[in-house]
Amino acid sequence: MKEKDEPAAPRASRAKAARGDKATTTTTEISQDLVFRIFRDNPGKVLAYRQLSRRLGVTTKEQRDEIFAHLKNLKKSGLLTLVQNDEYRLTDDEAVLAAAPAPTPKGRKRPAAAAEATVAQPAAQPADVEFGQDPLVHRRREAGFDFPGDNRRSGRRSGKPDFTDTVVGTVDLASQKFAFVVSEDSEQDIRVFTDRLMFAMEGDTVRVRLRGSRDGKPVGDVVEVIKRERAELVGRLQMQGSIGFVKPDNRKLYFDALVTPEHLGGARHGDKVLVRITEFPESDSGSLPSGEVIRNFGPAGQNEAEINAIMAEFGLPFEFPAEVEEESEAIPLEIPQAEIARRRDFRHITTFTIDPADAKDFDDALSIQQLENGHWEIGVHIADVTHYVRPDMALEKEARHRATSVYLVDRVIPMLPERLSNGLCSLRPNEDKLTFSAVFELDENGKLYSSWFGKTVIHSDRRFAYEDAQERIEGLDSDYTAEVQLMNSIAKKLCAARFRQGAISFETQEVKFRLDENGKPLGVFVKERKDAHKMIEEFMLLANRKVAEFVFKLRNRKPRFTMVYRVHDAPDPERLQTFALFAKKFGHQLDLTNPRTISTELNDLSTDVVGRPEQNVIQGLAIRTMAKATYTTDPRGHFGLAFEHYSHFTSPIRRYPDMMAHRLLEHYLEGGGNVDVEPIEEECKHSSTREKLAASAERASIKFKQVEFLQDHIGSEFTGVISGLTEWGVYVEIPENKCEGMVRVSDIPGDFYELDKDNYRLVGQRTKRIIQFGDEMQIVVKAANLLDRTIDFELVDNRPDSVKSQDRDDRSGRRGYRPERSSKGGRPDGGGKSGSGKSASGSKRRR
Repeated sequence: MKEKDEPAAPRASRAKAARGDKATTTTTEISQDLVFRIFRDNPGKVLAYRQLSRRLGVTTKEQRDEIFAHLKNLKKSGLLTLVQNDEYRLTDDEAVLAAAPAPTPKGRKRPAAAAEATVAQPAAQPADVEFGQDPLVHRRREAGFDFPGDNRRSGRRSGKPDFTDTVVGTVDLASQKFAFVVSEDSEQDIRVFTDRLMFAMEGDTVRVRLRGSRDGKPVGDVVEVIKRERAELVGRLQMQGSIGFVKPDNRKLYFDALVTPEHLGGARHGDKVLVRITEFPESDSGSLPSGEVIRNFGPAGQNEAEINAIMAEFGLPFEFPAEVEEESEAIPLEIPQAEIARRRDFRHITTFTIDPADAKDFDDALSIQQLENGHWEIGVHIADVTHYVRPDMALEKEARHRATSVYLVDRVIPMLPERLSNGLCSLRPNEDKLTFSAVFELDENGKLYSSWFGKTVIHSDRRFAYEDAQERIEGLDSDYTAEVQLMNSIAKKLCAARFRQGAISFETQEVKFRLDENGKPLGVFVKERKDAHKMIEEFMLLANRKVAEFVFKLRNRKPRFTMVYRVHDAPDPERLQTFALFAKKFGHQLDLTNPRTISTELNDLSTDVVGRPEQNVIQGLAIRTMAKATYTTDPRGHFGLAFEHYSHFTSPIRRYPDMMAHRLLEHYLEGGGNVDVEPIEEECKHSSTREKLAASAERASIKFKQVEFLQDHIGSEFTGVISGLTEWGVYVEIPENKCEGMVRVSDIPGDFYELDKDNYRLVGQRTKRIIQFGDEMQIVVKAANLLDRTIDFELVDNRPDSVKSQDRDDRSGRRGYRPERSSKGGRPDGGGKSGSGKSASGSKRRR
């Protein structure tokens, strides 16, 4: 179907060739001049080979070869530029763009500034792939789409808004089509379609009028935006005449932003920019919000532009305020003797750190010594950040706001300035350091006899990378081998005890990158967790659990002493049942109806799927079925770890909740009374929100680097596993690097496939071939689009050429055949998978 703004182009004959004969369409009917004319008639627009084929009515392999040859010749002659993969644009269309008036999309008034502007804009940069399409206008639907007889006028609202039967809540964007408003006044989240959101954005506080229900769930529309959380968006700048439109990177954001010439700030067509929205339309009748460019990151697609855009998209800071840096520089390096005297001295006891090889912030250390009774004293020593960062300092305010360090693929955005995170507070070897410690008396079987908590001073003897510690665990006879092996043995006993108590063993896989000096990925691999990683994790879990239990038991009646807990609720029974039905399709029988046996059933499943094609799919879905861990003052326990009480105490360099836990524990150890719970609970909510945001930014950077990595592997063949199914595409993940892309259903050779939603599979109409979750497939990398962070695969087709040709003819001649849908929208649940895990730079696990 021809796009509305496209000029008519001559089309080749669609007559199908007789079987075994050449196509009736001759070479002269698809001439080089005809191909070039399409580009000439569409200045500034990027056209892919698929679009050209559709316009020209191509039906045979010979015609396709002709088009490729013409494109190659036009590129060689300098008339066309290859943007990426099989997408081309005019090399020099500046004159055409300057002479032609900017197109006015149907249904939207042309801005006055655009009508008056006479300044010619520069040609589109090669980064532009989608430009030339109309900006995304606020979506409208016919009256009665939600509710019969709904005749709400789409024009400007008159008079005062009616606040009867309304609730106040926070916007949680789900997709470009709808959002949920989360309100304490409603037991269920309220669905609001985006044409009824009044341009509210993620996190905004809004007033919603309830309008009944749909599918048993409440539906409403926004009648007032009470508070805008962050009126900014990040995206690519598209110029139409002198007017700019910013297409947001966030796929859930449902509108573009208009930027007039005086607010462009020097940004050019194709740049990645941050826009502050200064004016929202008073109605949702088709107008766009307008704003100003406040930061230009440079041409879209370049590493610095894209990573900086990710930081801006998620509201991550680019630098520390000057006041914060000045405070950190003013802190003395030397530790006063009076401070050492008031602490328990561990400097004479064997102590070492174990961290990633590229880590610079060492916030935990382990010490070990044998006691006279034969037991072992193991100390978990944590950097005493709160000794340096006081409540009345700018450092404290900034740490509280950031709440967490963020580990992107090629950089770390720290919670604290480098002088603290990598210097004063980092437990570097051969230096005296101030710490807050949890010290345990254990025997060799992991039995715990006593615990002690307090301020200490340590002197680390050795800095181990995980690889160094692993070598000693595996038998390398070197320094501290005996200590490391003993601690690993005790850690394994502690781990076994956790699982006997009901801990769940599903784990996410972390992706790591090998980068060159410019940040370009040279390799992508899945981080392997060995005994050295698990050993450190067990002792950190022990410290976090015992700190939480200690504070909880300080008072045996309510109200308990206020503490920061890390809680993980039991999964929703309905979601568990859905997961059980899914696992059953692969032959795994689960009984998840008994809360006492859920962990056993899931752990048995985790063991059963190891090495099977569906392993990653089953384990990934099991993790998503679980509730999300959050911070709160309510000691509800941690379901996944099977702990009645659990806190975060062991990483104050990179997590603000750990700093809060340190302050509260110190206060109670010094005999202080209970602390007001409300301010602490508010900080817990803020930290949970920031943690979620940081995880999203980390995933976005991983996805970007995965796409960048596969750009150098176009045409390469991999073994993939099906990780998702939709009616228009199959998501396939490459296990060795966790890169996930889509194979379009319409491109699967040999048959036409339809989605069987109830059984999570595709079924061939003619052959009845079944394609389902977990199936292995040989795929070829077809395209890797940096601008959209999307990857396209195609299946390896080993059939004879004659069979392939017949299949193509059958497809092109099939009546009523629907073109494939775009994969740019991601999965129906709001976004494709982007590879689990953290960045390459000193990543830390969350529990």
